[in-house]
Amino acid sequence: MNKTLKEQIVDLFRRCGADLVRFGNVERCGDPAVKKIFPQTRTVICAAFRQLRGSRRGIEEGSTYYQYTTTAVEVLEENVMPTALLRVCALLEDNGFEALPQRRNQTVMQEKDSTNFEVDYREIYRGRTAENQLDFERCAVDCGLGEQGLSGSILTDEFGPCQRFVFILTDAEIEPDPIVKPHLCDKCGACIKACPGRALDPEKGRDPWQCSAYYIGANMTKNPFMPPEAFADDPERLAIITGETKLSPERAREIIEQIIFYPPIKHSYWSSICGRACDTACYIHLEEKDVLTKKFHTPFRKRPEWHLPVTEPDQTEK
Repeated sequence: MNKTLKEQIVDLFRRCGADLVRFGNVERCGDPAVKKIFPQTRTVICAAFRQLRGSRRGIEEGSTYYQYTTTAVEVLEENVMPTALLRVCALLEDNGFEALPQRRNQTVMQEKDSTNFEVDYREIYRGRTAENQLDFERCAVDCGLGEQGLSGSILTDEFGPCQRFVFILTDAEIEPDPIVKPHLCDKCGACIKACPGRALDPEKGRDPWQCSAYYIGANMTKNPFMPPEAFADDPERLAIITGETKLSPERAREIIEQIIFYPPIKHSYWSSICGRACDTACYIHLEEKDVLTKKFHTPFRKRPEWHLPVTEPDQTEK
């Protein structure tokens, strides 16, 4: 029996590494950028790719840090997902439809005084070059991928907050999937408590500059690469290295310049030291509640969370 176009798209995305594929009709897509980018859009297709649980294991154990950013961010964003997008768009073109691939533009932003915490702020272009970019989280919800949690991350039944996703805008009319009724996020606040820089606020959302500084390791208690002499001459040293200070964008840039203790990744990605601690805490909470459909033989958190001591600049050992 011949497969429908929807079935062909799902099959091809999965052969290209996608774990979840969802479809939304344009009438329910609330992001105005959809129509601005492609006025003839009839369907928005969302494909999600899991972040391997093992990619977080090194940071959880405090043993290896390179793998989270390379395998759970860079390889997905720069290799796996673009390849899948191109192949599925070609399939749609083979069927006579136009298809616009949409991936996150990591180094382009509309906001002039904001940043993307995953990449080097000096590589970001700001202003009018950022017009008409999709709101990825909004579109993911509108396509029926999952719900948006307290931290802003998209949560799915299979992987919690641990996936990344891309979209295709097409003029093909394809049967939409149902919107997910929120049921995973119970507002427990685990994501907020886990942030080493207190960058998440339940009312105001994520502070991107605060997040950026602590994503790459400004908190000494969670950064084994920070030397004892770090910030020795800064009057706010203790507040900085314990995550208790509130950073302005200017102050955050000053701090970031002093905490490159671990080599960066290609494509301007910072090497993450926190490993998205907010998402990890959310995943652990959802796993403990036994609400995720993807099961493992052992829990992700196998022992109490580790913390390093705060040392004085004149100490030679941690």
